[in-house]
Amino acid sequence: MSLSSHIAELRRKHENLSEQVETAQRSPGTDDLVIADMKKQKLRLKEEIERLSHA
Repeated sequence: MSLSSHIAELRRKHENLSEQVETAQRSPGTDDLVIADMKKQKLRLKEEIERLSHA
């Protein structure tokens, strides 16, 4: 997998997680810990995208 396609895949995963977080936050039954975990995953993806983009 090329670097650019890897970055594109990470961005796709980040966007998907963003949508999941928004949906979960609108759903009253969603556990706050689940939302926090998804946000942490988003942050890790964002950091990885930044690291690879500037490598």
